[in-house]
Amino acid sequence: MIKISPSLLASDFSRLGEEAAACFDAGAQWIHIDVMDGHFVPNITLGAPIVKSLRKCTPAVFDVHLMISDPYKYAGDFCSAGADIITFHLESDSNPAETIALIKSLGVKAGIALKPATPAEAVFPYLTDIDMVLVMTVEPGFGGQSFMENQLPKIEAVRRECERLGIPMDIQVDGGIAAETAPLVKKAGANVLVAGSFVFKGDKKAAVELLKQPV
Repeated sequence: MIKISPSLLASDFSRLGEEAAACFDAGAQWIHIDVMDGHFVPNITLGAPIVKSLRKCTPAVFDVHLMISDPYKYAGDFCSAGADIITFHLESDSNPAETIALIKSLGVKAGIALKPATPAEAVFPYLTDIDMVLVMTVEPGFGGQSFMENQLPKIEAVRRECERLGIPMDIQVDGGIAAETAPLVKKAGANVLVAGSFVFKGDKKAAVELLKQPV
């Protein structure tokens, strides 16, 4: 099943609660919450108190993407704030196995994100312990970038390895997802699509329905 996770990074920050609720009402099962620390990536965005406030606004799955240097230190705060799945970067400073164990010990699903330059094989040792792999199809840290088509083989490689291992993995893509690129990533094996501008700059329901269409 294709899951759509609109990125709040592209929303009207003065109306975050309304925007999140509207996405769920439009048929999006998840809400993608980008957390940036100004160190791992240049920008600074939302913290755990904002996530806790948003939790009151919608029953959508909170898909929290930690683009931060030390996810182990802060993951617990986001678990307590209401995250349903926390994805952290393999390229961060935290020990991946320890970070996965911490997140799952708090009853939250764990995912690993890969920057464009990181090969698919880097996540293979952790596939049996996580719930999702996020393949970045832009450089993390900024919205509105162009889709990187050279990441499609990475999606395919992760899906092949998961199938070889018999793991029903969620594979998420984030970056430049729109009407033209969604079929490409779905055909490559992704089933969770993060979309920012495409959802928030027009008719949310129409955008979500289009992204959900099978290949």
